[in-house]
Amino acid sequence: MTTFVLVHGAWHGPWAWDRIVPPLRAAGARTLTPDLGAVQDVGLHDHARTVVAALDTVPDGEDVVLVGHSYAGLVVREAADARPGAVGRVVLVDGWAGPDGSSLFDLAPDAFAAAVRAAAEAHGDGRRVPAPPPERFGVVGAEDAAWLAERLLPHPLRTFTEPTRLSGAVDRIPGTAICCRPQTYPFDRFGQAVGYRTLYLDGPHDVMLTDPEALARLLLQEREARTSA
Repeated sequence: MTTFVLVHGAWHGPWAWDRIVPPLRAAGARTLTPDLGAVQDVGLHDHARTVVAALDTVPDGEDVVLVGHSYAGLVVREAADARPGAVGRVVLVDGWAGPDGSSLFDLAPDAFAAAVRAAAEAHGDGRRVPAPPPERFGVVGAEDAAWLAERLLPHPLRTFTEPTRLSGAVDRIPGTAICCRPQTYPFDRFGQAVGYRTLYLDGPHDVMLTDPEALARLLLQEREARTSA
């Protein structure tokens, strides 16, 4: 049995995976979708602990594919580093990734960090970042954009400034970076820098909403790659 632990990115919630879960389960996999939450004072380490708690619920002997979207690339790598024996493969979906001590703001362009800080100061008491509009995630279809807009949440700023804590254990776990095209940020370069193989998928940053079947096929291929290794 393979369990996919699907971790949503910033401004999103477990609902981000609603369209991915059915095809994964139809293929015989289990899924877990931990909720990182949007409490204003939590940090990246708190989110990593939430994922570790989800990993700890998986029965011994099950194969685990740990998937992180966008910001959660940093989260799942820290969680995997804490539980290297529980994770068979790490998969990033347009995910941020870096070495020990990297924060998202360290990896992002200066203009991105400045804009996020300014938004938090103007609309989030300096601690929470208001959600961008759906088109910033590449979701432009009217129905999907409306669905996404009513679900997006403010996100705690501290998660973008807190550096990851990695012992190096995560670097011994095989990893894959699934990168959406056209790219918004150099997610393929981030994945390659931490030693992950790179796959490309045509679709927007929130590809799990717009092209769930295509993403599910790639994730299931990762299951096969893991079980045949």
